[in-house]
Order: sequence, then structure tokens, then C-alpha cells
Amino acid sequence: MKLKTTLLTALASLALAANAYSATEGTDYTVLPQPIPQIQPDKIEVLEFFGYFCVHCYHLDPILLKHSKTFPADTYLRNEHVVWQPEHLGFARVAAAVNSSGLKYQANPEVFKAVYEQRINLADTNTFKQWAENQKGFDGKKLIAAYDSFSNPAQAKKMEELTNTYQISGTPTVIVGGKYQVKFTGDWNAGMKTIDELIAKVRSERGMKAPSKAKPTALNAPALKSKGAMIAKAANK
Repeated sequence: MKLKTTLLTALASLALAANAYSATEGTDYTVLPQPIPQIQPDKIEVLEFFGYFCVHCYHLDPILLKHSKTFPADTYLRNEHVVWQPEHLGFARVAAAVNSSGLKYQANPEVFKAVYEQRINLADTNTFKQWAENQKGFDGKKLIAAYDSFSNPAQAKKMEELTNTYQISGTPTVIVGGKYQVKFTGDWNAGMKTIDELIAKVRSERGMKAPSKAKPTALNAPALKSKGAMIAKAANK
């Protein structure tokens, strides 16, 4: 009886292990031909290339933001706006301002609503500032200050360089650990499961210890306190 119990326990453990890594290459994810360097190499990065003009990003954004709050302490969310055309640099400046101001969770839903639902051209500087000043759900002045910062144009330009260097041809593109690209099949919540499995996969491959508990994650970090810190962050990307 003891042998039978031990055998059943071992089989159950194997089944759990198999279920923990059920994501399949080619079906649920692909391996990038050229890895993308992470901002924080000692952690696991979930990188999203998105566009405020993209309907699929509009639908994914609230799901991914909510799910990022469940990420383990060794994992963070990074968001980069794609730049395929010169006019996209204006949107990239908005995205850079959202990132550096620490207003991702408050501002991004409103930006998507303005661009996609209300058809407001936030890529235009004057239009963006007028819109931001009228917002009640978050600190619009703080967002404008980040937009007007010395480092903001360089951050937007960096997004353009990333788009071109890594040949990002569609949005949303989500990459885990700088290596694995998630394949979405129309079910965004299923994609969250794939992200979790790839996080575990990257952790295992790197020999990292699993953190004891999850932590909330804003767009990777709180707002920077000074212009000097913002310049340093832009230079390190």
C-alpha cells in the first residue's frame, strides 16, 4: 500500500509539472531570432510593443495592466510605443510621458479612450496638452511636465529605434525575458496564462529562485524625482 501511495504521489507531481509548462512553442509562443536586452537584466521583463492607435492594444491594455499587478517580485512590465511613421513619434512622446510620470494605470485607459473612441489626435502637442489639462482622473499637469521634460523626445526616439532594430511589424507584441514572443489567438486572458508560464520558464532557464510573493507593478518604476534622474534613465535604455 505504501509503494502504491508513493507511486501515485510521484505521478501526481509529474502531472503538475507538465501542466505548469503547458505552453507550446509555435502554438503559444515563438523564440525571437534576436534577443532584446532588458532594462533590468537581473529580473524578468514582460515587454509590450503597442500603439495607441491599435484596436487590439486598446482591448489588451486593461487586461495586461490588471494582470501585471499579480507579477512576482522578480518580474516587471515594460511598455514601448511603436513608431512606423513620422506621426507616430507624437504618440511615442505621450507614451514616454506616461511611463516617466508613473501614471500608467491612471492615464493609459484615458489616452486609449481619447485616441480610439473619441478620435482626438493626441499626437499633436497642443491638442495633447489641452486634453491633459482637462483630465480629472489623474494629474494632467504632472503628465504635461513629463512630456515637456528634456529627456522626453529622446525617449520617443528610442522607441522608434527599438521598433526598427527588432523589426516590430505588428501590435500588440509581447515578449517575455527578451526572448519569447507570446502568440495571441483572440483570447487575451489565455495570453496571460502563457505569459505566466513563460515567466516561469525564463526563471528556470536562468536558475533564479522563485520569489516568495507577488508585488504590484506600475510601468516598471515610480515617477522619477528629478530631471537628472530622467536623463540618466533615458541614457541607460
